[in-house]
Order: sequence, then structure tokens, then C-alpha cells
Amino acid sequence: DSTGKTDLEFIRANLNDKTSAVVLQSPNFFGVVEEYEALGKEMAERDTLLIVNVAEPLSLGILKPPGERGADIVVGEAQSFGLPVSYGGPYAGFFATREKFLRQMPGRVTGETVDRTGRRSFVLTLSTREQHIRRERATSNICTNQGLCALAVTVYLAVMGKQGLRELALFNLRKADYLKNKLSKVSGFEIQFSADTFNEIVLKCPRPANEIRDALLEHKILAGLPLGEYYTELTNSLLLCATEMNTVESIDRLADKLETV
Repeated sequence: DSTGKTDLEFIRANLNDKTSAVVLQSPNFFGVVEEYEALGKEMAERDTLLIVNVAEPLSLGILKPPGERGADIVVGEAQSFGLPVSYGGPYAGFFATREKFLRQMPGRVTGETVDRTGRRSFVLTLSTREQHIRRERATSNICTNQGLCALAVTVYLAVMGKQGLRELALFNLRKADYLKNKLSKVSGFEIQFSADTFNEIVLKCPRPANEIRDALLEHKILAGLPLGEYYTELTNSLLLCATEMNTVESIDRLADKLETV
């Protein structure tokens, strides 16, 4: 619809006794922040799991945690926490669940404790024995590259801290809002969806978005993702993103060139 949010009424209408779980992404593909807390409560009454995917974890620097909004399982991608894009990977995912599902988790769980001198330390507290004695039945495998990615993310989070992540998330929010306001004033263009977004916005163009993208490439501007390949009704729409890596000057230049293409 015009908001860009998932149709929760459609989900409610199609829930039945055979529905084991509903998977929802927030912020979603369009960058729109979903509101699913009420849905989570309804699904809990039905004994149906709500699984939330967080493709941009920095959003959690300012948004209420999914676990406090009714999610039973939360998965996501941690690439933006200090990992370079590296032509497609490797990245580091994250996985969290309610305590009652803990023993069904694949992989290893590390817990905090103290050593013999009272210093804070971390140890392996839970892992499936099959990983050590019955490898063919193991539920997961952690290779060296993933371990290195996880370490890099850990270092990044330790350096940023809770307040640093919040400040960075707000900085990203302001940059994307500046992009949204700037492009909404370009003649012939408009913001596709009305709901709140994080980092990403969808721009409705006066002609096919791939033509706009190609024209901007002539000015050495990589302007985003044409959405027609994914949604035929959005052939004229372009998915754009602004983060702390984008300057105000670069956003202004994009707006200026859109006036001419």
C-alpha cells in the first residue's frame, strides 16, 4: 500500500492451525520500519512463532528490540558493524531466541563468568555434542572465516559502545531524512511510501528507474536499485540509501543531476 509496510491484516486473515511461524523483516526491503508488536501478542496466543529478520542491525540503536516487541526468534546480518563489503562476503549473521528455545539452537553459546582471580571472562557454556563426537549429525559448522568476521564485529561493537551505536543510528537517520527531503523537491520525482524509514527510501521517478540509473551513471553517480525486477508495479521506482558514508554534498549533487536527466 501507500505506506510500504507489510499487510498485517493479510497475515491475520491467513493464520490457521497449520501456521507454525511468520517471518517478518524490519526495516523491510524498502527501508520501512514495520510495526508488529500487536501481531506478536496475537500470535503468542495462538502458539505461533514470530521470527523477525533485521537486515540493518544499526537500526536497533534507536528502535525497540524485537524481543520486546513480541519476536520469538531474531536473525539478521551484522555486516554493517565494521565488515567491508568485500565483493559479497564473507559476512557475519546473528541469531537470538527466547530462553525456552535455547537448546534447539544450532551452534555454540558463550556465557559470561569470572576466572579464578575474579576477572570477567567468557566460556563455552552450551554446544551440541554431535559437533565433537558425531560430526555427520552436527547442526552447524563454524569455519575460520566466520570466526574472523565475528571477531571483527565484536571489536567494532566494543569500540562503539551502546551510546556510540545510538549516536551513529541517529546520524544515519538524519542523513536519510535529508536525502528524502531533498529528492522530494525535485520536479517530477516523489517519495513512494509515507511510513517511517531507516537508511533506505524508495523514489518514484517520472519514467523507468533503470533509465534514470543509467543516465546518472554517465555522471559517475551510482544511484540505487531499480525495483521493477522485483515488483513489476514499481518499474518507475528506485531504492536509494544514505548512511554516515554519504556526504551532504554528494546528496545535493544527486538532486541537481536528477533535475537534468
